[in-house]
Amino acid sequence: MPVLALDAGNALFKSLADGQDPTAKLRAGLLLEQMGAQGYTAMAVGQRDLVLGVDFLKKKTKGAKLSLVSANLVDAKGQRLFPASVVTTAGELKVGIIGVSPASPDPKGGDSAAFLPPGVQGQPVQPAVAAEVKRLRTTEKVDVVVLLAAVPYAEAVKLAQGAEGVDFVVQSHDGRGVGMAQRQGVSTLIPPGERGRQVAKLEVSVEGTGPFSDQSEANRALESQRMVEANITRVKERLKTEKDEATRRSLQETLTSFEARRDALGRTAATSAPAKEGRTFLLSYVQLGADVASDKAVQQQVERVEPPGSAGH
Repeated sequence: MPVLALDAGNALFKSLADGQDPTAKLRAGLLLEQMGAQGYTAMAVGQRDLVLGVDFLKKKTKGAKLSLVSANLVDAKGQRLFPASVVTTAGELKVGIIGVSPASPDPKGGDSAAFLPPGVQGQPVQPAVAAEVKRLRTTEKVDVVVLLAAVPYAEAVKLAQGAEGVDFVVQSHDGRGVGMAQRQGVSTLIPPGERGRQVAKLEVSVEGTGPFSDQSEANRALESQRMVEANITRVKERLKTEKDEATRRSLQETLTSFEARRDALGRTAATSAPAKEGRTFLLSYVQLGADVASDKAVQQQVERVEPPGSAGH
């Protein structure tokens, strides 16, 4: 099965104050190095990735297979600092991957709190995304568009609701952790996990046409239906032996309620099931705990940066 590894950004530094910490700089360099070594295709440039500036990022990724992408970061002259997107293949699938970063604070006021280094400007997000999606769809003829959105959650929701032509929006910025895929208007919003504690796994089937539907909705309904069926069986067994009329009436009411719930879940499963000709996805998470074996060589590099027992280890 073809695999595409991506990062939604804000991966390199834990906070905006890490710029004065030499250990944090070594850690950021190691993360970029390992992303490249592990075959990551692209990473969006987030606010916390810019702690040491643009030159640091470009130097550390020069010649690497990992592409840093941002459709809206520009220098003081308005020149784009990173590619807006990258096009790659996964099996026979042609995938366009767009990156987007926080917009600069509105000089007229507003609630934006984006920190960007001197000389770096974040242009408005939605127009930059729309222009790049149009290019990918019309010129590159991609099959799927993934937007790596290193922006606040509220902004990512707006993007998913209005970014025509985007299939998936993978959001980082707020440290929200794991969650459920959310259909937001024209796109599906994906929570990627938090700080490497979890890895989001998105399994995609593209053998059909039309918008992607969430396979897990039908799966959840069917699993709940099986649990209700077990409860129905237990209530029926009790009814066979119960002699007290008041208890029997209560059990019968419970049975009626369970049967109604079972039927409702059946309808949900039927309506949520993807059409035979439709495209589907299934989101799950891999927890990177003690049960996941460490790569010894990588572990040694990590321990040189953050020795066992240190605050960051």
